[in-house]
Amino acid sequence: MTNVLEFLVSSSPEAIFAQIAGFAIAIILHEVAHGYVALRLGDPTAYYAGRLSLNPIKHIDLWGSIIIPLVLILSSAGFVFGWAKPVPVNYYNLRKGKYGPTIVALAGPATNLVILIVFALLVRVSPEGTALPAFFFTVAAINGFLMLFNLIPIPPLDGSKVLYLFLENRPDIITWLERYSLYILIGILIFASSLLSALVFVPALRLTMLIAGVTGF
Repeated sequence: MTNVLEFLVSSSPEAIFAQIAGFAIAIILHEVAHGYVALRLGDPTAYYAGRLSLNPIKHIDLWGSIIIPLVLILSSAGFVFGWAKPVPVNYYNLRKGKYGPTIVALAGPATNLVILIVFALLVRVSPEGTALPAFFFTVAAINGFLMLFNLIPIPPLDGSKVLYLFLENRPDIITWLERYSLYILIGILIFASSLLSALVFVPALRLTMLIAGVTGF
């Protein structure tokens, strides 16, 4: 089933459809997970804002959900990432004390991991000779990409909330990170793409292949 790897980076209409579907599933359920866990921890802000919905329109960010992912897909970059409109969370309402924001943040990547596992296992049981194995593999891999990308400890990515646990006595560093985080991320994307590939895209792809039973990378 090594052809699923070729399909993942293909620019065919079928591959583009699978990439868009995988990205939509990944970011929508990622954001809903943030809001749902926040609700369970005592903050109904996302619920009252109507963000605990699977309606894509409620989660779309022009740049993060449309322009950047579409450019990456059409350019056959070999990976897709982006973001949805963040769900509103009032951290002062959360239970679990200082760990509340971290639990809410990690709910997103955890959801992507569950989606990855489900779709990767579907690859194993999909009939050969159909487009289903490639479709399921693409959805799984994209969720893996977004899961690891969001765990980078730079604001506003989810990994930053884990980092903040270790910086609770250094609000000056937190303020500096939040002020310059956009520039840091852009710098990583432009000047450290090989590092990003080694830490995010290759591990995500290998994990997907392992669970899906795909070889050849």
